[in-house]
Order: sequence, then structure tokens, then C-alpha cells
Amino acid sequence: MRQANPLTQCLTNIVVANFTANVLLSAGASPAMVDNARESHLFAQVTGGVLVNTGTPYPETAEAMVLAAGAAASAGTPWVLDPVACTLPWRGQIARDALAAGHPAIIRGNASEIMALAGIGEGGRGTDAVDTTESALPGARDLARTHRCTVAVSGPIDRITDGDRVATVSAGHEWMTLVTGVGCSLGALMAAFAAVEADRLVAATAATAMLCVAADRAALRTVAPGSFATALLDELYLVAPDEVADRGGIDRVQA
Repeated sequence: MRQANPLTQCLTNIVVANFTANVLLSAGASPAMVDNARESHLFAQVTGGVLVNTGTPYPETAEAMVLAAGAAASAGTPWVLDPVACTLPWRGQIARDALAAGHPAIIRGNASEIMALAGIGEGGRGTDAVDTTESALPGARDLARTHRCTVAVSGPIDRITDGDRVATVSAGHEWMTLVTGVGCSLGALMAAFAAVEADRLVAATAATAMLCVAADRAALRTVAPGSFATALLDELYLVAPDEVADRGGIDRVQA
């Protein structure tokens, strides 16, 4: 991914846009925050990967997301759906419209979001999950099979499935939940990895492990979430591939 420096289009929420761009830059990708309805579909045809994140939708960005998803699918550009708080009616409809426009490469969300998108569970508390990644796994498998994609369920132990295989990543630090944008940035990182890795389960697992190992490294040299956020960007830049493999807590992929 670092060698390819993939251009990664992000249609994401206003709370995390700057942090997401910096995560991509530190990890080795090139961000493009093109989220208007006049250009999103054009850019999705030429970029390496696309993120659609429903965190703070507005009418124009909602239209741009659906257009980008459809154009990406038609052009063979891998796109990632992050259905933030999709239990709310409007943003849930945006996520469903994007899925109807074209199959994504990866769907990423917390356990409650994935369960809600799969039509099970009662939903989370706003953007926070109230379910476990283990309980979300059956719904994640169903989503993956329905949309012919990989589904990544983020949590203390991340579970990633393509409907048949399952990988887990157990690295990561609790401060990741105390910095705005870490989870949303993971969706962008998955889009960057999917731009260069045809096996979407491998792409999602690699992105997750890279971010989690960088978080573990950042926590070792900081004392609280504020300094941790800055250190996380540094460690994404510094972490080596062999360390991601060794310290990622990646379980062997199981069928």
C-alpha cells in the first residue's frame, strides 16, 4: 500500500475529515476529500478506493455518496461503506441506497451498526455500540454473502468475514475510542488497502492490524488521549509491516 500510495476518495463526516486525511497520509496513502454531487461520481471512476461514511449527512453529500458508490461499482473501483448510526431513518436509507447502487468491497462498522444494517438487533446508542462483535458475526456473514463483500466488525476484538472465512484482530488500545475519528479513519484506510489488494478480507484485516498496532505503540509513549491522537499519526508513519504481522493479534483465517 505504501509503495502504491493509492489515491483514496473520502465522502465522510465533518467531525473527522481532517483526522482521516492525516491518517491516510501517515499510513502512506493519498487522501482526496471529494464529496460534492457534481464531482463525486467522476472522481470515483479514477481514484484507487472510495469511502462512503454516513456520519453527518447533508442533502448534497447524501446524493454524492450514492452517486459515488454507483460510479465506483461500475468502474471496478473498490468502495467501503461505513454506515455510522444507521439505525436513524435517513442515514439508514442513505446506506441502503448506496448498497443498491453497487456492491461495496467492504462494509465496516461497530457491532450495533452491522446488526442494524443486517436487520437484527435494536441498534446502538447513537454512534456507540451496545452489542459485541461476536454477537454481530452471524449478521456480518449474512451481509457479506448478500452483497458479495467483506464485512468488518470493529470492537475490542475485531471480526472480519467474507461470509465464509473469518479473521480476528485482537490488538488495539482503549484510547482509540476516546479520539474522534479513529473508527471512521479505519474505513478510509480499508479503502486504501482495497485499492492494492484484491482479496478484500486481507485488505480489511491488514488495515485493521496496522491501525491497532500503531495505537498500541502510541499508547506506550503517551499519557492521555490528547497526546495519543498525535502519536497515533506518528506511529502509523513509523510502524513496519513485519511488526504489524507480529503484533497485530491476527488469528488464522477460519472457514
